[in-house]
Parts: sequence; structure tokens; C-alpha cells
Amino acid sequence: MSAPLLRIPGPAATDLPPGVTLETILADLVDDQLSVPENVENSELDPSELVEQVQRAQDHGIDLSVVVVESNPYMDSQLRDLATAVGSEDGGTVLVLSPDWVGTFSDSLDRVTLEAAQDRTYTGDPVVSTTNFVDSLLEPGQPWTLMTLVLILVVAAVGGLTYLAKRRRADTAPAAGSVDAAGSTGTQLTPGAPALPDLVTRILSPSFDQRRFFGFGDNPVTPVVRGVATFSCE
Repeated sequence: MSAPLLRIPGPAATDLPPGVTLETILADLVDDQLSVPENVENSELDPSELVEQVQRAQDHGIDLSVVVVESNPYMDSQLRDLATAVGSEDGGTVLVLSPDWVGTFSDSLDRVTLEAAQDRTYTGDPVVSTTNFVDSLLEPGQPWTLMTLVLILVVAAVGGLTYLAKRRRADTAPAAGSVDAAGSTGTQLTPGAPALPDLVTRILSPSFDQRRFFGFGDNPVTPVVRGVATFSCE
């Protein structure tokens, strides 16, 4: 007998949470951009507080709509689908809240900003979640353009300094080699003084007055000088 095939669940019949219709929500949003079910379990919920947050966002140029659903859907992605459906019809920025999950959509805010604000809405309290959401949207964003320009300037400066350092080493390398080569061929160590090989040659020459040079006659230094000269010649 063949093994039973695994059943892969297909897409839900609807992308909206159960018991929620798009037409009802859009009708609720007409007056104050707020949709709250009448039989919501949280009896302490004051819709006027949500309206206040919606108005605060609109005062700062954010067209915000808030939708509160009574229960969690089968999948959290259904809240995002609901927010997308509402935003496609009504436009602006949409925040959908269930007891435990959140969905968002915006046709004016980038996804990074939207998700950063959404991360602060998992409180279980619609008023607190909406307040945190609006606070996050109204906070001044990071100056990414300025930070990018500063980073480019730093990289360019480091590259320029590295290039100059390499050029300086390349320019000084021949000079150092010339000094070493000159020193090995008898370059004068002090101005006006003869080089060491020339000095030894003059001392050992028959015409050199060793007595006058060293200050006395039978100079015991002469064998030493001769030995140095011989060693140098070898």
C-alpha cells in the first residue's frame, strides 16, 4: 500500500481575518479614520483616545487610519493583507491591531520606517500601541545622506594618505640606496676629511712623512695600519 500523500495547505479562502469585511471597515473609516468593533472585548478601550492619536499624526502630515479587530486571525500576515486592502482603497498609512498581532501599510512611508514603528506596537493595548506607532513616525529619522557623505569623505581621505605615504617611500628609497652605495665606496664622513681608503693609501706611500703625521719617528701604529690596509684589500 502506498504511503499517504502529505496534504499541503493551500491559501486561505480570504486574506482577511474571519468575521471582517472590507466594506464595513471602509465605511467606519469615513468619519474619523478609525474602525473599532462594537463588541470589542477590551471594555476599557476609549475610541476617542485613538482618534486623538490619529489626529496627532494627521497634524504632522501623516494620513493615518487605525483598524482594531476583535480577535487574532489564523495567521499574522492576514493583518498586513487587511492593511494593504484598506490602504489600496483609502490610501495613506494604515495600522491594523488585533489582541496580539499587528499589520501595517503605507503608500508614503518606506518599509524600514514603517517596520521600525510597527516593532513598538506589540503591547496588547490599542491606545498604547497606536501612541507608540505615531511617536516612532514623528521621531526625527537618521540623517542617512549626511552619514553616507561623511563615510565617503573618510574613505577618500584614507586612500589619499595611503597614496601619499607610498609616494614618499618610493621617493626616499633611491636616496637611501645612494647613501649606502656612497658609504661603501669611501664617501667622506665629514666635510674636508679624506675618505678612509685614500687616507690609508697616503699613509702607506713612501713619500708620506709618518714622523710628521704621527709626531714621532719609529711609529708602532704603522704595522697596524698596514694590516688594516691588507685586510681591506683582501
